[in-house]
Amino acid sequence: MTARTDRIDELLRQEIGGLLSREVKDPRIGFATVTRVETTADLAHARVWVSVIGSPAERTETVRALEHAMPFVRHELGSRLRLRRIPNLHIRLDETAETGTRVLHLIEELEQGRTPQEEAPLGETLPTPVIRRHQEGDAEPEPADDATPELIVPLPPVNRAARRGRCRGSGTSRPTNRTAGSRRPGR
Repeated sequence: MTARTDRIDELLRQEIGGLLSREVKDPRIGFATVTRVETTADLAHARVWVSVIGSPAERTETVRALEHAMPFVRHELGSRLRLRRIPNLHIRLDETAETGTRVLHLIEELEQGRTPQEEAPLGETLPTPVIRRHQEGDAEPEPADDATPELIVPLPPVNRAARRGRCRGSGTSRPTNRTAGSRRPGR
């Protein structure tokens, strides 16, 4: 899309996520995270992709509860955002976390020398963290050196005139030496 729709998508993602965590008090909504928002070019519709942790039944119930809450969320967005049109919000389940978990399980089974299972394990939607042991072919970790000085990044210069509103384009009018009734010759 365009840079404008990308900014609007990110703004909607942040605002919807905040509203769901602070304002919506539906107990059917489990642990849901807004992962991305995709608006149409005319801003009439937006797909809200959510990732939900839980069993398939809990995820379905959470999506139903979120669909039920979207009119309230849309109304709140209308009062918080300065957009000409607040899009109709459509909930979609984002299953990338489950897909990633399945890939990690397959890799783990292959590393252990087992044949991968055909079906994904039920009940777990996120990977269980495990300590990965160093294997042959891995890059060697760099030794920690306490004598290494910290990297100091200089800050960009500050435009003090712009901060005070004394430059063009700041929205403030510049003072003139003319009196109220005087006109320039020839105009």
